[in-house]
Formats: sequence, C-alpha cells, structure tokens
Amino acid sequence: MKEPPLSSLRGFVTLHVTGPAVEKFINAVTEAGIVIWEVKPAGNGASLNLLLDDFFSLRPLLKKTGCRVHVTARSGLPFRLARLWRRKLFAGGILLFGVMLLLFCSMVWTVRIEGNQRIASDDLLAAARQEGIYPFQWIWRMDEPDKLSKRLTSRIPGLSWVGVERTGTSITIQVVEADQPEKRPLLSQRHLVSRTDAVVTGIYAEQGRPVVGINSRVKKGQILISGALGDEENIEYVVAKGEVKGLVWHEYNIEVPLKTTSSSYTGERKDRTYLVIGDWAVQLWGYGKSGFSKSRTLTENNMLSWRSLQLPLGVMTEKELEISYASSVKTEEEAREEGIARAKSDILARYGTDSTIKSQKILHEKKDNGKVYMKVLFEVEERIAEELPIVNN
Repeated sequence: MKEPPLSSLRGFVTLHVTGPAVEKFINAVTEAGIVIWEVKPAGNGASLNLLLDDFFSLRPLLKKTGCRVHVTARSGLPFRLARLWRRKLFAGGILLFGVMLLLFCSMVWTVRIEGNQRIASDDLLAAARQEGIYPFQWIWRMDEPDKLSKRLTSRIPGLSWVGVERTGTSITIQVVEADQPEKRPLLSQRHLVSRTDAVVTGIYAEQGRPVVGINSRVKKGQILISGALGDEENIEYVVAKGEVKGLVWHEYNIEVPLKTTSSSYTGERKDRTYLVIGDWAVQLWGYGKSGFSKSRTLTENNMLSWRSLQLPLGVMTEKELEISYASSVKTEEEAREEGIARAKSDILARYGTDSTIKSQKILHEKKDNGKVYMKVLFEVEERIAEELPIVNN
C-alpha cells in the first residue's frame, strides 16, 4: 500500500512481526482498514510501517493470529517532540532563539542617506524620524515605501525625488536634490532667431527690434527680433527679449498593433516564509501549492546586520502573486485614433504644452502583419524663437 499523506507529522513506527501466521496477520490488518506500507520479508517474519494512531488497534489481531510484534524504529514529529520534551532546556533554547531571531528581523537597525550634497544628512534623518523611520523601529509599523517617499519629498524643501528602500533590517533613503538655476546676469547681447522653417503667426518684442511681421515665411536661423538698435553710424547692441510663434509642420510615421496582450495582478497571493542560516533555507510556513495557473514570485530577504556587518541569519519571504492575462483587439479606426493621440502627446511634450495643433492630414495608411501603419502631417502653432549671441568684431 502507499504511504498515507502527512505520515511524518502524524508519526509512524516500523514493526517486525513474527509468529506462526504472519501472512494471516497481515491480511487481517488489511481487512480491518488499517493502513500499512513497505511490507517486506525480514528474517523469520515480516517488516512493515504503521501509523502511530493504529498501533494499539493491533492487539486483538495479534491474539487472534498468535503473532508478536517488535518495534524496530520510531519516526515522525510526535517522537521528535517527545525527545525534545525530555531535553526541555535545549528545546526552550531553540524556541527562544527562533523568537529572538524573528524579533530582530522585524526591527530597523540602520538608516542610511545617499545622494545628498547641499542638504545635511542630520536634517534628512530628522525628517525621516518624524515619518517613523529610525533605528530600532518595528518594520511592520512603517508605511509603504512609496507613501514614505511622497511625504518626505513634500516635507523637505529642495528635493525633487526621494526613494525609500528596505534591504533586510537596513533602510536606505536615496535623494535627488532639485537643480538650482544659476542666477547670473545676461552680459552678452543676442538676437532671437528662428529654430526652424515656419510661418509667423504672432510676435511680441519686449526688448529689441522685430524684423519680421505676421504671416511672414521664415527660414531656420533667420533673425526674428534683432538685438541691434540704431543705424550703421550709431548702433547699440542689447539683449533681445520676446516671444514669437509660428506655424510648423511635423511629419510622423506611426505604427499601432491591432492586438495587444496585457497582464495584471488578481489580488490573490500565497506567502512562504523561510528561516535562512548561511546558504541554507528551512521553510517555516506556507506549505502546499498555490494552485495558480500563472503567477509571479517576488522574494524579500530580511537578513540581520549590525552596522556594516552582514550576519548570515535572517528570514526570507516569497510572495507568489496570481497573474491574469487579457487580450484586446482594436479596429482600424481605434488604432488610427490611438496612433494620432500618441503623436499629439509627443508634439506637446517636445514643443511645449502651449503649442496648438491646427490641423492634421494622413498622407499614407496601410494594414500589414496585424498592424496599422500611417504617415501623418501635423500643422502646429508653437514657439519658434531661440537665442543667438551677437559677436562684435
């Protein structure tokens, strides 16, 4: 017969059966519904394995068949616990070690600051303490790293980004300081010239002399607002300032697939916890299979450390997250609209959100290999002025 499930947890014994009717005894055990396995001849009798719960059910069968049994081995959790109970101090020490290890792994030991140059580390540590990030803090009492990052960014002026990362019992706060523009006077004179071919739609000269008018067609590099005032005999150079807008044409090659597949988490997950000692990992909780058809596993190591010393003790957690995949099919019209919307977003990102798309024209369109290909011409009103320093000979 097959070994019953969880036999190691329930406990089992190995018996040596002797007597005049060993085969009759084995048949009687089977008929009584008692599970035995690894039945094999041994000397003048037979050897078999039996669950601990069924051991005392053999007495009437032994009397009936005239056989005798001798326990040759005891295996499983109940016998191990009994041996540990006889060594209470040793068992208590192991339990205390495990509890202390879990407590140490659940506590923040070090907090490091990286990436700061102008802002003092003490100021950053003080702000982090106000958000609950400090040594000897319980990890489970801290908020999620993304929430802590947002609050630290808003709390500390002069930062453009803050990242909070936990590695074991250490917290690393990475900061990116905001760029401070150099405050310097404009010492050199300049013209404002066109950065591209365009048709001027609006011009405002705060300082300098406009040399083109509305509806003028200009070439790349042509002067729009001159920094030279006066005539040839009496000329003065200034810093040209102002704003010039014009119509510019941008051609985009767009490619959009008709079928897309996306993945998302369902919210179901299974956690497994391991005790890590050096290169060994012993599973503590989370036995059994998840039953997920498709999943992704994230591993988190919480190793003990003291200052710069990394200890070979800790807890490893595996989070198996269930994933579902969904496929969507677009029509040609939907693909066309998506591609044009992406191109418009790119135009606004490149040339400023104050740019205005006046018109669009599809020059060429085809469908091939499950994708829609387009060539689109956009007419955009945008800023066209850029600086050109004046060099005096």
